[in-house]
This record gives sequence, C-alpha cells and structure tokens, in this order.
Amino acid sequence: MEQYEPERLSAPQLAAMRRSIQDGRGALTRRSLLRASGAAALALGGLGALSACGIPPAARAGDAAASDDHSAAEKRINFSNWTEYMDVGEDEKSRPTLDAFTRRTGIAVKYTEDINDNVEFFGKIKPQLAAGQDTGRDLVIVTDWLAARIIRLGWAQKLDHANLPHAFANLSAQFRTPDWDPGRAYSYPWTGIPTVIAYNEKATGGRKVDSVTQLLDDPKLKGKVSFLSEMRDSVGMTLLDMGKDPGSFSDADFDAAVGRMQKGVDTKQIRRFTGNDYTADLSKGDIAACVAWAGDIIQLQADNPAIKFSIPSAGYITSSDNMLIPAKARHKTNAEKLMDYYYEPPVAARLAAYINYVCPVDGVAGELAKIDASMASNTLILPDRAMAAKSRSFRSLSAEEETAYEEKFAKLIGA
Repeated sequence: MEQYEPERLSAPQLAAMRRSIQDGRGALTRRSLLRASGAAALALGGLGALSACGIPPAARAGDAAASDDHSAAEKRINFSNWTEYMDVGEDEKSRPTLDAFTRRTGIAVKYTEDINDNVEFFGKIKPQLAAGQDTGRDLVIVTDWLAARIIRLGWAQKLDHANLPHAFANLSAQFRTPDWDPGRAYSYPWTGIPTVIAYNEKATGGRKVDSVTQLLDDPKLKGKVSFLSEMRDSVGMTLLDMGKDPGSFSDADFDAAVGRMQKGVDTKQIRRFTGNDYTADLSKGDIAACVAWAGDIIQLQADNPAIKFSIPSAGYITSSDNMLIPAKARHKTNAEKLMDYYYEPPVAARLAAYINYVCPVDGVAGELAKIDASMASNTLILPDRAMAAKSRSFRSLSAEEETAYEEKFAKLIGA
C-alpha cells in the first residue's frame, strides 16, 4: 500500500475544484421536498426479497491491510456524510432511518455532517490515511472521482459481501460496474446524480429541447443556452451527442468536443457556463435551455410548471456519491451492516423521498409510492429501464489527463 499520495494537484485541477466548491456540484445543497402530508405514511420494516443478480468481486493489488475489527465488542459506528443527505423527522431533530437501525441492531450511530465538499474533506482525512492511522470514521460518503482516488491509493477496506446481501442483490444495474471500482469491491453508491437537458417551455415557445445538437445549433435558442462549468458534465454530454463513449474516449475525441462547444461560444449560441446558479435564469426564461443537474430540476419544477427536462436519445451522464470504509476503521462489520440496511427497499424509499436524488436500489417503487406517488413516477428519482439504459459515466482520468483536460476546458469557459 502507498503510504503517501504521489499526485500533487496541478493549477488547472485546483481551479476546477474551486469552481466546483463555489458554485458547482460541490456547492449543491441536499434539499428536501418531503411533503408534510406524506410524513405519516413513512414506515420502515420488512426485508426486501433478494434478487438473483449478483456482483462478481474485483481483484486488486495493493489493498489496505485488514484492520482489527472491534464491531462485536463495540456496538457503534462513526458515520460522516454531507449536509441534508439524511432523512429527518417532523421534529427536525430525529433521523428516522438511523434510529430504526439502532433499535433493530443495537448499534449506535454517531452521525456527523462534516462533509461540505470533497476537496476539503479529503484534506481532513488524508494525513491519517497516509500515516496508516484510523481516521475516526467507519463510513464516509464521497463523490466518485474521490472514491476512485482513495481506492487507488489503497486507503479503503475491501468489503465482505457476506455482510451485504441486500446491497449485493438490489444494486441497480447502471451502478454496478464503474471503471474505478469494478464489481463494487470497495464501495456502494449512496445516490446517483444525473446530468440532463432542462428547458423553460415558455421561453422555447412550447418547443421541446432534447439534444446537445439542438442546444448548439438551433438558431431560435441563440444566446439563451448554458452549459455547466464542470468539465465531466459538459464534455461528457457533448461526447455522447457526437456518438462517442465518455467511458472510453481519446484525446482527439476530447478536443473535438471542446472544439464543438468553442464554436457555440464564438457564435454566441452559448450564453455562459455556469454552476448551479443557472437555476434562477432558467426559471425566469433568460436561459431557455441548458445542461443541468437533475436535483435542481426537481426543485424548480415544484415552483414552476414551465420547467421541463429531457433525456437525449444519445444518453446522459451520471455520477454518484459513494459509501466507503476507510483503512483502519475500527467497526468494519458494523459499517457493512449499515450499508446493507440502506439497500432494503423500504429504507431506501424513505431516504429517496427525503433527498430527491436518483435511488440506486432496485425494487423501491412500491415503497416510494406509499409515501408519494408522484415521486415514485419521477424518473429523476427512479429511472425507468429505458432511462437507466442511457446512463453513462465519464471515465477515470490519470493525473496527466486531468491536468491537460482541465486546462483546455478552462480556456473554453474563460476561467
């Protein structure tokens, strides 16, 4: 196992991370749309039936050394998460799903909302991980690119799938085989974050917008189009529109995608590149159509019925936030039990109803419908089979690639 991180962040990488923290996906608030009228319907219980499809474990060299597991003697877990990423009771203090887990198992959960962005959080835990020490956390949730780095460095513990029967069986197909953790040997997704096309029906004159080609070429949208300032989202969506796979593209493909967007900048088809501050302009109609994050669109639709979304026939980009057990964590088995608990459909439905991001758990539609039928039919929370089949992930990048790509993208967006 590597005892230090050999990769130093380049200036383009640091600039991209600052954009993310200030107004990009790192700045997204995990907001709740839980309706008060549905609160009484929330109930936990029952074990979901196991489905037949399993996940073959992935082989990896340089795994974190197995830590002493104190789970049996110490019935507790230290869990670090993002803010507003866990269901809260009507008293605005209790956490119903965590409380139910403790009642069932006797395992106490110290739940801490101490992740505000990936870069800052990694800075907190990196010194202990690099020194081979316990971070004081048994379970953390980080975005896919950081999960990939932690796993690559050997700073995550390999999971025992015998402790994860629900997760093993119920993980949705679209999340099963990320290139940075094939077979989900080290991680399971907490939630998915889709990148889609959004439009204001009033601003488009009632016309549907459903492709990057339309965003870049439709003269009726000129000056009223925005793309995201997150490289993976905007380049990934453009690659898909060009018929390229974001999971296996070349340098030439990347340059072609950037060149295509550059033409949109030069002709003033693209109004600007944004973080999640596009939402106000989209709602007002100053932006007619854009590349957008699904979590924002759910929020906007609650207040403005003119806001619509579309899934391009070419596909869309999905990233994920993921559960990991850090190296040297004291309570690995307890943490695995909690991970598995959130893959039971009734529990997963309760969480999805609160956070409103894509639920990575199969078999929750019926449970979510008991809470709110409109959520159960919302494909931004529960993608149907056709939508899930169009989901694509942006491939992992080497440090050299990330530096080069972020530098080119920064020039495109004027950062």
